[in-house]
Amino acid sequence: MAACQGGPLRGAGGKEKLCAGQTHCTTAHISYPTDERLHSLVKTFGRDHAEAVWDACKSAADHIRRTVCQEEIDCELTHVPAYLYAASDAEKDEADSLREDARLATETGFDARFIPQCPITQQPAVHFSNLMKFHPTKYVRGLAQAAQKLGAQIHEDSEVWEFDAEKRTVRCGRHHISYQQVFIATHVPLQGAASMLSSTLLQTKLAGYTTYAVEAELAEEIVPEALWWDTADPYFYFRIDKVDGRARIIAGGEDHKTGQEEDTDGKYAALEQRVQKLFPSARFLRRWSGQVIETVDGLPYIGEYAGQFVATGFSGTGMTFGTLSGIMFAEHAQGIASPWKDLFRIERKELSSTWSYLKENKDYPYYLTKSLFMGNNRQPEELAPGEGAILRLHGKKVAASKDKDGKLTLLSAICPHMGCVVGWNHADQTWDCPCHGSTFTAQGKVVNGPAEAPLEPVDPNKQATEHVWPAPALGM
Repeated sequence: MAACQGGPLRGAGGKEKLCAGQTHCTTAHISYPTDERLHSLVKTFGRDHAEAVWDACKSAADHIRRTVCQEEIDCELTHVPAYLYAASDAEKDEADSLREDARLATETGFDARFIPQCPITQQPAVHFSNLMKFHPTKYVRGLAQAAQKLGAQIHEDSEVWEFDAEKRTVRCGRHHISYQQVFIATHVPLQGAASMLSSTLLQTKLAGYTTYAVEAELAEEIVPEALWWDTADPYFYFRIDKVDGRARIIAGGEDHKTGQEEDTDGKYAALEQRVQKLFPSARFLRRWSGQVIETVDGLPYIGEYAGQFVATGFSGTGMTFGTLSGIMFAEHAQGIASPWKDLFRIERKELSSTWSYLKENKDYPYYLTKSLFMGNNRQPEELAPGEGAILRLHGKKVAASKDKDGKLTLLSAICPHMGCVVGWNHADQTWDCPCHGSTFTAQGKVVNGPAEAPLEPVDPNKQATEHVWPAPALGM
């Protein structure tokens, strides 16, 4: 969500070096659930818009996973369960609103379910089965290396301090650089090529909040690797990592408007008390602070503004929305229409309630595969001969199909190559992987790689156990 992974880098390279800014100050939850609760998004923006926000975040998370696999970035990427749980000091019973969040998430195609008690906090929660966490600076450095291989030039200690919007040039030291497109990716957008008035108007829509983090080593041996955040405002959040076989916790929260709190030491103390309440044996290693930027309506601003592309206001979902911003800028530069362009438009006033979101964007790549990731609530026995579908059995996705004689086959829905969910090809009667093209017979045998192992059979009478997928492992 927010806060930092490892403390500032100022003593190891300077503030204008790669990863020395807020990217180094993140706990690096890769999350499609946003800070704004799903039922609240639906109430404020409508069902279609709320679904679009989560879809955008899911698309960004998928992009991170694919990039790590394709570029073989060693950044400790791990698939983990996650829990949005009722705050222990909540003034009202949160169970009903959490059930509503779980219901809405499931109906819009996301893996979520209400549970009466989650691990560690023992509170009612929404359980998400497959979010991710990673080491942010290792990821960004790997990303930079991949970009350089493609011909990109990255210059550190190179402050741009003058724009000429008419000539479309920027001045950097003694150099003038021509440009076609400019992306202002500076946490809080600088003026850049915009006028002073335009820049000021944008900045009045933003508010900076300081957030705090601590890291501690845990003596407990059996602690699940996962993500947690509660329903409070500001919310408390933490992640559990395994480092050299030992469990560690990175926890954050205690947010306040930047510059409006005198007792900042008290914020760290409050965080440590919360951690020790959960883990009395916690041995604290580090503490630090970061900053998150909030907008007036809870959604980020991403898009063209005053002649340049701007992205800001990511709240506590910076790794995800930051990635989405890069995707949308690349599409903008290529003239590709993003389905989320109007949703995050900076000049937005009121989002249209008549927007036919899925219908208008069904040909966008994300939506060509989204349905393959949706668990169907039908029972396997309800399939018609020759039909296949991704269904839920004991809370897990299975690839279910019937042959022409009505014989039912149940397989794991997870492609053994890199963990994507397969989809049914009715014409060929095969299971096809949308990520890398592997195909399997209806009985699970490999037809085409890169997968080398078959889809595993599923016993319908055996209760599925919770499985956490490891980080994709191409050379990692």
